[in-house]
Amino acid sequence: MGGSRALSLSSLCAASLAAAAAAATRSPLLSPHHRARHLRPRLAAAMSSSSSPSPAPGSDPAPPAASSASSAIDFLTLCYRLKTTKRAGWVRRGVQGPESVADHMYRMGVMALVAADLPAGVNRDRCVKMAIVHDIAEAIVGDITPVDGVPKEEKSRREKEALDHMCTLLGGGSRADEVRELWMEYENNATLEAKVVKDFDKVEMILQALEYEKEQGHDLEEFFQSTAGKFQTDVGKAWAAEVASRRK
Repeated sequence: MGGSRALSLSSLCAASLAAAAAAATRSPLLSPHHRARHLRPRLAAAMSSSSSPSPAPGSDPAPPAASSASSAIDFLTLCYRLKTTKRAGWVRRGVQGPESVADHMYRMGVMALVAADLPAGVNRDRCVKMAIVHDIAEAIVGDITPVDGVPKEEKSRREKEALDHMCTLLGGGSRADEVRELWMEYENNATLEAKVVKDFDKVEMILQALEYEKEQGHDLEEFFQSTAGKFQTDVGKAWAAEVASRRK
């Protein structure tokens, strides 16, 4: 994608998402029905520009350095939304200074990096990459939770559409292909690496819940209950048991 085209897409996304974020900040206790109403225009606005056509056969597949840099910065500018989008479950429970989506993904990446008890044959580097990609579409669609009343299939469709837009913004090519592949692998729970990262997703959430309970006095039992019996790997089960033991 050319720099000027990518920039216009990025500017559109930034403007529409900033408006949605401001509205959510003013009304943090919106009902699930109204949250869903906010999510739909947020995605629609970000998707309103069409993608650039593919290069013609025989053209040079390698973009100029300036174009590549422009696409990367446009992509990263959109990823900024991950740093400012608060995790909806904590907002709903009145947690003060709740973590962002980026906070959540970062600690998951650290989990994959430091885990000494990964299952045999697991590709650690792939787990780290998957952890920092798995919620990336939330830069556009936001943190859709079960209380929003959005069916699982519709949530997946919105996120896939957002991911495709972000990969186009990145300029396509091998880097965008890897981001898409990692996201799809996680979404489909298709490999042992995906199962490990899905377990880390749950472990990170209950560890954060434990920290908020200790720091702010909240009762966040529902978050522990929502993960009970859902861990797929021995490392996930062991780490979840350790978190639970520290809650007593």
